[in-house]
This record gives sequence, C-alpha cells and structure tokens, in this order.
Amino acid sequence: MALHTIEINKNDSGQRLDKFLTKRFKNMPLSLMYKYIRTKRIKLNGKKAKEKDFLAEGDVISLFIGDEFFEKDKTEYAFMKIKPRLDIVYEDENILVVNKPAGLIVHSDINEEFNTLINHITAYLFNSGDYNPEKENSFTPSLCNRIDRNTQGLVIAAKNAAALKEMNDIIKNREVDKRYIAVIHGIPKQKNGTIKSFLNKDAENNIVTVKQIKNSVLDRQAVTKYTVIDINKESNLSLVEIELITGRTHQIRAQMASIGHPLLGDGKYAENKADRKNGYSHQALCSYSLRFMFQSEKAVLGYLNNLYLTSPKPDFIKLFKH
Repeated sequence: MALHTIEINKNDSGQRLDKFLTKRFKNMPLSLMYKYIRTKRIKLNGKKAKEKDFLAEGDVISLFIGDEFFEKDKTEYAFMKIKPRLDIVYEDENILVVNKPAGLIVHSDINEEFNTLINHITAYLFNSGDYNPEKENSFTPSLCNRIDRNTQGLVIAAKNAAALKEMNDIIKNREVDKRYIAVIHGIPKQKNGTIKSFLNKDAENNIVTVKQIKNSVLDRQAVTKYTVIDINKESNLSLVEIELITGRTHQIRAQMASIGHPLLGDGKYAENKADRKNGYSHQALCSYSLRFMFQSEKAVLGYLNNLYLTSPKPDFIKLFKH
C-alpha cells in the first residue's frame, strides 16, 4: 500500500468526488470507497473530503489505498484490438456523428465484447490523437444516443466530458429532432397518425409488451408519430417517416406491430419467415436525420443550432419497389 495522487483534469471537473471515484476505480466496492473517504484515506487537496464535494480542474486527490486498485482492466483497452471502420457523417472538436450499419451493436454485451460501435469510435479517436487513455482519469468517448443492433442510422458520440453533459441535456430537453424511416407491412388507413400506449419492458428476454392502459409502475408511456411517404400496393408495403415523441426500448417496432403494421423483416414483434426469404434479414428501420433546434444558449455546442444531418439512404429503400 502506498500513497497515490491524481490531478483533476478538464474532463474530470464538475463532477462529485464519489462519482469520479466510481468511474476511476471500477474494481473498488462502493462500501470500501465511502469508508476510505470517511477515514481520510482519500483526501481532497490535502484535507478531509466529503463524497459530495465537487471537483475542479487542478484539484489533487490523495489516496492511501492498495496498489491493486490502480491496475488497469484489460477490457478498458478493448478498442486497441479494433481496426476502426466508420461511416462519418459529421465531426468537430466536440462531437462525432456516424452512420451505424445494421448488425453492429453499440455497446458490448454477453455475446460481443470487442466489435462494438463505441470501440470503433474510441479506436478512431485514439488513432487520430483525440483520445489518450493514459492521460484520462475517468472520461472515455461516449455515445449520446443508441439504436438497436439491427437498426441502422445516426449515432452521436461525445469527445469530451463537457460535450457529453451538454448533448445529454439537449436530447433530454428535446432540442434535437430525430427522425426515422421504415418500411412496414400493410397500408395504414390514415396517412398521418399518432400512436399512444404504454410499454412494459422485460429486460431478461429483451422485449416489450404494449398496453393501452397503465396498470403497473413499470409501464412507461410511449408516443410515436408516423407519416406515410410512399406505398407499394403490389407488395402491400408502406414507406413511413417516424418521429419519436418519447424514446423507449423497441418503441417503433412494438408500437407499429401493435396497430397491425409490423416492420418489414422484424422477427421479434412479428413473423418474418417470408421476409427472410425475400432477403430482409433484419428490421427495415433507419435513424436517418438529426436537426438541432436549441431553445436556450449552449456554452459548448451552441454552434450546432439549426444543423441538419442525414444518413446515406438505407439499403431497404433501394429494395422498396413500386
């Protein structure tokens, strides 16, 4: 056991001490961390610290803890095994917007640890010199939004902590208009419609149940707007634009299926054997546009106001025959 010190950098500042420590020392039990703070084995600027203390750039944390807590987790450098392949739609010093292909998962899970979108992005930023894990205490490049493995389209990544915090607030405050495009079975009677229902998520089986009435605290309201853009009477298919008023797991797929118009190729909320025979191996869904529309001043990302981004046309558009 030895004395270690950590100097707070720009990406670490503005967060609580305990939040910083949980990010920096993922292998330290929470109870032990709070004990170390309480018994002064973790100090801030040479003085007794409190878990709720906010960190500022230049602060120094002194830690008299076991050396094992400073050992790097091998999975933290998983991105180094990746040769980055990205379809970059937009990039500046703060954010990166990429067009994620269908089939690529955004974060690791029990089935895929390395070949993930965030690892491709981190590898790209490392190779370009925008990210160096050896110089960071708690920050890693992070996604600001996510889409399903088999959904393609635009995903935003933050290059620094300030951009991450502000972009998360922008999305939470609905100051970015996100639109999807999809192909659905059938032709809706109404060209424009709004679907309102409640979704109950079964995390273990990764599926949601659609309900018309809320009867559980786990039921979350979901609102989806759709507009029919084109129809294919011969194939009984419709091309629709979708706007999410809320953002729930599998919201588009579950709600469109609930009104009798499941997505083409979707095997989770519909039977897709016939679709697969016709070459549709995954749901025909793409997050195709982003428009930033700020209602208040932004200290970091204000220059993005009114920026409109679109993804390349998804493959299923080319296959949508008339």
